[in-house]
Amino acid sequence: MAITQELLDELLKEYQKPEDLLGENGLLKQLSEALLNRVMQEELTHELGYKKNGKSINGNARNGKYAKKVLSKNGELELAVPRDREGEYQPKIIKKGERRFDGFDDKIISMYARGMTTRDIQAHLQEIYAIEVSPELISTVTDGVIDEVKSWQARPLDALYPILYLDALQIKVRHDGRVINKAVYLAIGVNSSGLKEVLGMWIAENEGAKFWLAIVTELRNRGLKDIFIACVDGLKGLPEAIEAIFPQTQIQLCIVHLLRSSLIYVSEKDRKQVVADLKTVYRAATADEAELNLEIFDSTWHDKYPTIGKIWRANWARIIPFFAFPADIRKVLYTTNAIESLNMSLRKIIKNRSLFPNDEAVLKLLYLALRNAAKKWTMPIRDWRRAMNQFAIIYGERVPLTFL
Repeated sequence: MAITQELLDELLKEYQKPEDLLGENGLLKQLSEALLNRVMQEELTHELGYKKNGKSINGNARNGKYAKKVLSKNGELELAVPRDREGEYQPKIIKKGERRFDGFDDKIISMYARGMTTRDIQAHLQEIYAIEVSPELISTVTDGVIDEVKSWQARPLDALYPILYLDALQIKVRHDGRVINKAVYLAIGVNSSGLKEVLGMWIAENEGAKFWLAIVTELRNRGLKDIFIACVDGLKGLPEAIEAIFPQTQIQLCIVHLLRSSLIYVSEKDRKQVVADLKTVYRAATADEAELNLEIFDSTWHDKYPTIGKIWRANWARIIPFFAFPADIRKVLYTTNAIESLNMSLRKIIKNRSLFPNDEAVLKLLYLALRNAAKKWTMPIRDWRRAMNQFAIIYGERVPLTFL
């Protein structure tokens, strides 16, 4: 049904200022109440089979109404729910026992997902909509996300994710009456279309290779059969944990993490030059040129910082896999930037909380934040088609023809 200009003119003839339309007793709220009350009257008419003031067909009849308040995004609505004599009528648009309507839960979840605390949400709803909402209601609404988290965490995965990023971030959680640091493990896959996808999220007391082994095993049990390249930080034992489950996977050490580890030993005045010299290593055209530049770097800085050359040489086999690919797609492979940028956005979300009461609260908030972030992942990685062609050359029959 089209809304005519005449109808709008009639509705807005008393409109003078914004609160007349959007305020606590504004037009939108009044209109919502009137429409809902009218719909419920029509529902009852359909149930009874006759219109108001008409004659009953089956002996049942209208029997007054009762007041009911529901929360909505336009404020608290005061409704008049009609009754029938036999008590058979159950409203469909506002179900029995329902106290929230019209996306109200979604508003709470949206605010929670953006890092607002329960107290923040309470204050916001009171200020904007003049609605009193208890902390218990907010917890009830957000607790409904947990079942969704469990289903998401157990969902089947694709058989192949050409690239897998693994990383962890640290949070503070209350545990047995004390506050401890915990690690939130994240796995992001790049699927055959070049789109990023969070494969799962796990919580443990510390980041360790043993727990990563359990995670990679879970990914396999959920249907993941092959990974071409796993991009990881320098955590000891992590490459071996991946290779134990996916022995054909190439491990690519994150250059950003390697640089951070190297700069620990460098004085402030030398940092800029050390970074520039290391850049000649990982931005070389070939692995051979990179190795030559590493020798030049080591001869330049060995006396001052001998540990840096040792670190790079010890990890050399896990540094150079990306050199097999064209320069314009190497950056996708040699850093965990995809997951680092996600972690940065997650840290912004959790900064309002000095600590979490339990693991479930962590899962609720971070899952909602991840869901919001994933909405922006609509475009494939740049030059993904070229990357897939390179994968086909390097990995041969491991690349299904349907992916090309």
